[in-house]
Amino acid sequence: MAKILVVDDDVAINELIKVNLELAFYNVVSAYDGNKGYALAKQERPDLIVLDVMMPEVDGYTVAKRIRENSSTKDIPIIMLTALNMLQNKAQGFDIGVDDYLCKPFEMEELLMRVKALLKRSNNIPKSVAVKEVLTQGDITLIPETYSIEINGKQAKVTPIEFDIVNLLMQNYGNMVSSSKILSDVWGYSADDAVETIRVHMRHIRTKLDKISAGKKYIETIYGGGYRLVPTGVPNK
Repeated sequence: MAKILVVDDDVAINELIKVNLELAFYNVVSAYDGNKGYALAKQERPDLIVLDVMMPEVDGYTVAKRIRENSSTKDIPIIMLTALNMLQNKAQGFDIGVDDYLCKPFEMEELLMRVKALLKRSNNIPKSVAVKEVLTQGDITLIPETYSIEINGKQAKVTPIEFDIVNLLMQNYGNMVSSSKILSDVWGYSADDAVETIRVHMRHIRTKLDKISAGKKYIETIYGGGYRLVPTGVPNK
């Protein structure tokens, strides 16, 4: 039975999530503030964390950052709950290493679907770690053990989600991969905000690649369609 940690200072919402997760046969541990949530993450080593953003004293972003910086908790999947349905807020969470976002108010069925998909995706081990070989095409080499992308000898660290996105593009290099396919293959579900979610991640990936790409662009946007990996790169105009 998977163990899930719910961290939300709103007692009613926390209890509602807990009850519904338990009805779905998950083992649930609750915390009502950020400090207690981080402490329980280290103590309980849950399989997944549902984490609210807006909490007093220590907010969800700070908790997520601490979780990602701790060697014993850094690989635990995190679903972040927020009432701030704005691109910059999602970008902040994704940059820390949050795996998924769900905006309040939300349907409990939606949360359960995302919990199930994320647990299936991670299987308690990030998907990219299961890739044993170093993948390479053109100028690009993926290094699963360190979540790194190497271009002509220079490396950039990425998050597990970003690694899996680039890995998917690598497997389909030269061909367009739609946003819906990226969301389905990497996260395990489709959602209405797929385009926005993928745009945030692609912007982060491109920013990291720009630092090691020597003026080349390796991911092309196919407007109205999706994205395509160009392993040898094209001049970045």
